[in-house]
Amino acid sequence: MAAAGCRLIADATERGQVGLGAIRQVWYFRRLFGQVEALIEGNRPDIVVVCDSPSFNFHVARIAKARGIKTVFYVAPQLWAWGAWRAKRLRALCDKLCCILPFEKGWFEARGIPATFVGHPMLEQMADLCGNMKSYQDLTKRGPRIAIMPGSRTSEIRSLWPAMQQIAIKLRQVYPSADFTAVAVNKTWQDRLQASQDRDLQCHYSIDTVYQTAKASDLALVASGSATVEVAAAGCPMVVMYQTNRIAWHLIGRWLVRPRYFCLVNLIADRPLVREFVPYFHSIDPIVEHTLSLLADRLTLERLSRDLIETVLPLGQKKASVETCRIVLEGLGLPGPLQGAFTSL
Repeated sequence: MAAAGCRLIADATERGQVGLGAIRQVWYFRRLFGQVEALIEGNRPDIVVVCDSPSFNFHVARIAKARGIKTVFYVAPQLWAWGAWRAKRLRALCDKLCCILPFEKGWFEARGIPATFVGHPMLEQMADLCGNMKSYQDLTKRGPRIAIMPGSRTSEIRSLWPAMQQIAIKLRQVYPSADFTAVAVNKTWQDRLQASQDRDLQCHYSIDTVYQTAKASDLALVASGSATVEVAAAGCPMVVMYQTNRIAWHLIGRWLVRPRYFCLVNLIADRPLVREFVPYFHSIDPIVEHTLSLLADRLTLERLSRDLIETVLPLGQKKASVETCRIVLEGLGLPGPLQGAFTSL
């Protein structure tokens, strides 16, 4: 957005937290709400587009709707996962909802919220996904190439990186020639990962290359989240992990979370396509055991590679940015030729 000429009043990318970690950010975002309200009041925009993060954007949309300003939600809040009671509030705040997962459109429309499936933004620049299907015929002649993807949020990286390293160390005991590449969200986190690397682990590092690294890997250890879609698009079998506060999970989390699956790929497929260890509290041994069983089964790996690509293919059939631009322009009452200018993006 900044590169396109958008004036940023704050960069909250380092503030992303879930669970109890989010509580520490409350005062920062309360101050930011004040800035946003002053900006909207002083500039009176024709339309407000909010992206993701319902905990923040419900407040922004409320500020806009109180002033009679249209709102477009890009990336639907995951109310189908937990908090379905908030659908009534979203209906009052949202003029148009842009969904990035196919099943979301029907779920929200059934609750009176105008929704459109626009495609998934992570896939709109990817071409020929079918060419990513992997063959493992030479896997026994070399060590497996394994990607380690501990996530993008500070809390998830701190909880998953140590465990993923220990899993990698145990895998190398069975496959001495195994090659590991850790993907960091930025240079700052690459430095942190390297500084905290276990001395028994040998690992390469890469920055913001989830898709590219997954294409070059035989298997990935992945934090549950949007990265799983990129890994699936690369045709890379994966083991999905996530950790959370044990007390908070047993007191609140397991009662609030409704879907049968946590991983986006499994949600889209509506079946347990990949194994989820979400959350795990005890030993990493079951994760190691499952990973080793995959590496020992070439046919299962090839089937998984094919099934993952077939699962996410529908997400790339639309260009999410183009579709969302059209919806915003329609909200502004600018139809026709101006919309056509976006079709070549």
